[in-house]
Amino acid sequence: MKKIAIVTSTRADYGILTPLIRAVSEEKELELRLMVTGTHLSEAFGNTVSMIEEDGFAIACRVPIMVEGNLPCDISIMMANALCGFAQSFADDRPDLLVLLGDRTEMLGVAAAAVNERIPIAHIHGGEVTEGAVDDCIRHALSKMSYLHFTSTEIYRRRVIQLGESPERVFNVGALGAENILHTKLMSEREIRELLSIPEHMPYAAVTFHPVTLEAFTAEQQVRELCLAMESRADIFYLITMANADVGGDSINRLFRSFAQDHTEHVKMVSNLGMQRYLSAVKYASFVLGNSSSGIIEAPVLQTPTVNIGDRQKGRWMPGTVICCEPECGNIKDAMQRAADMEHKPVLLYGDGSTSQKIVEIMKRFLLRGEIELKKGFYDVMEEADGQKRVLESRIYEILEGGDDGSQQRGSRKPHQENDGGRL
Repeated sequence: MKKIAIVTSTRADYGILTPLIRAVSEEKELELRLMVTGTHLSEAFGNTVSMIEEDGFAIACRVPIMVEGNLPCDISIMMANALCGFAQSFADDRPDLLVLLGDRTEMLGVAAAAVNERIPIAHIHGGEVTEGAVDDCIRHALSKMSYLHFTSTEIYRRRVIQLGESPERVFNVGALGAENILHTKLMSEREIRELLSIPEHMPYAAVTFHPVTLEAFTAEQQVRELCLAMESRADIFYLITMANADVGGDSINRLFRSFAQDHTEHVKMVSNLGMQRYLSAVKYASFVLGNSSSGIIEAPVLQTPTVNIGDRQKGRWMPGTVICCEPECGNIKDAMQRAADMEHKPVLLYGDGSTSQKIVEIMKRFLLRGEIELKKGFYDVMEEADGQKRVLESRIYEILEGGDDGSQQRGSRKPHQENDGGRL
């Protein structure tokens, strides 16, 4: 059996990874090694490791990396903790393949430890662009450190190849988030409203706002503008989930808590909902509000419009159900109204719901045929283009020489070549 290590560090990535974790655990030729770290082990973020335990998955190891605060130096220390902690874990129990998702900063430390141990990495959601976040360069760095690549669209697959990764190791498999939606039994609207104390006949919005980490000191002002916009629309109930542990996340959560306490009649803040409850809440919401990737990938599949605020997701492919706006009260209000008036239509751009099975089959194909050769050549797209050009030119010469029907075309001849290696 081949050991597949899957790392989860937040409630968000665990929700996305759940179908893959289940698929690996059910595969006879693979052994799941679930590695839990990050905010899962933090009381401040709800000790969400309990969600994993409730789902019945065996946890191979717990690697604590969190520190107090989320200043840039704190994030760097957390990355260093991940490097040290996972280095020891890999030394104690070396997997045959490590699966990493997305672009979290701590994953760079995990990947570095794996590279030093010569453990091949399979990266999910490479090739995407989020210009407003430091995650953007983290994602591309993880792609270059990885051997197998599982992208969510063909556009993103081509970008990973553009980074120099061989097309034979880059696969467009769709998004696990879309698979979750297509295969998870969601709660009814009545059930989710009762569970979260959302008034029965009041329209509501699901709100998630994370720091824009490449913009210094903008988080608080942007959240204030968002709160002003929500305050002006007291006819809408706002279900707010906590920001992540990036730089500025503490400030965002503090402001949202204060706003929720001052507007209890139409605002509720929760630390985490879990995948089923979160997707159910999004499904029946009038719109999703904030700057989370869930508004770009999951919400459109659920037929729910999204108001995407600011530059955090700038560069991602945006379906027509996503309305982008500046982080300013007036712009947010206008976008909210447009979203509320929008007709709800499903957008299926991220696969057919079989993403996890595709990933498992590809991993097996590479692992079961022998040891993976980690020496990667750089795939040069310019050389590929030159090769295609030479093939085209050769075909043109054939046509000029004899024509498609084999007949000689008047006045045509092959260019003169002398000791030039066949080049023009």
